[in-house]
Amino acid sequence: MARKLKTYQTSLGFFDLAIAAPSMKAALEAWGADSNLFHQGAAKESEDSDVVAATMGAPGVVLKRPVGSSGPFKESAGLPTDLVGEGGGKRAGRITASGKPQRHPKRATDQKAAQAFKREQIRRERERAKEDAACLKERERRQQAIDKAQNALDAARRKHEEKAADIQGELEAVEEKARAEEARWAKEKSTLESALGRARA
Repeated sequence: MARKLKTYQTSLGFFDLAIAAPSMKAALEAWGADSNLFHQGAAKESEDSDVVAATMGAPGVVLKRPVGSSGPFKESAGLPTDLVGEGGGKRAGRITASGKPQRHPKRATDQKAAQAFKREQIRRERERAKEDAACLKERERRQQAIDKAQNALDAARRKHEEKAADIQGELEAVEEKARAEEARWAKEKSTLESALGRARA
C-alpha cells in the first residue's frame, strides 16, 4: 500500500517552497537542505487547503512562489516584486475553483498523488533492476574470460611439466650410461695396465 503523502512548506532565499512527500526527510532531500529545517522551526507540515491541493497535483515536485506572497505555488516562479503580497488573498482563493468543502476532493487528490508517487517508485525500481541485470551480465562475461585464461594457463603448465619430466628421464638415462661406461673403462684400464706391467718386467 502506498505511503500517504503530506504537504511540507519552507522558505529558502527569495522563495517559499512546498512539496508533497511521504516524510520530512524526503522533503528536505527534495529541497536540497543541508540541515533539518523542521527542527530549526524553518519548515512545517502545511494544512493550507490551497497549498495541499497544488502539491498533491504534482507529488514529489518542488513548487515555488515569491517569498512573503500568498499567491499560488508553481513549478517556476518569478522573483518577488512586492513583499506586501498585493492581491495575494484573491489569487490564492482562485486555486480552490469552487466553494465546496475540501474534505472529499482532498481525499481524491491524496489518493492520486500517492498513486503517482508509487508509479515513480516502481519506475525507479525497474531501472535499478535493469542496471543490476546489466552489472550481473558484465560480471559473468568477465568471469568467463578469467576462466578461459586460467584454463589455458593450466593446460600450458601441464604440458610444460610433462616435457620437463620426459627430459629429466632422458637425463637420468644418459647419466646411468655414463656411470656404466666409467665403471667398464676403469675395469678394462686396470686389466690392461696389469698386462703392460707384466710385459715390462
